[in-house]
Amino acid sequence: QVQLVESGGGLVQAGGSLRLSCAASERTFSSFAMGWFRQAPGKEREFVAAITWNRGNTYYTNSVKGRFTISRDRAENTVYLQMNSLLPEDTAAYYCAAAGRVLTIVTIKEVAGYDYWGQGTQVTVSS
Repeated sequence: QVQLVESGGGLVQAGGSLRLSCAASERTFSSFAMGWFRQAPGKEREFVAAITWNRGNTYYTNSVKGRFTISRDRAENTVYLQMNSLLPEDTAAYYCAAAGRVLTIVTIKEVAGYDYWGQGTQVTVSS
């Protein structure tokens, strides 16, 4: 069972930056991809960004392109989400997820494509 632990959330003013981290517990952690999703109150969980573990291919939702960057440290079993130029609409609980199976360019952006989830970290952007 892979456990994912997120950190780095907080309160920031619009235009500011935060970096989220997600550490996987298993030493022999092996995943096809890891992703970040977010969920605002009263809304469905939505895709933010993903990265394939071996090749490092990255995927983003349109609203964060050019502002957010996903990266991974394979030696540390950790994935990061650098968030710049934050907007109030970025306010949400952010969740890290890991996929143990091969995903397509479609399913890598879907909640159902992921097998393991972290507990979430809150990001609040004030205007």
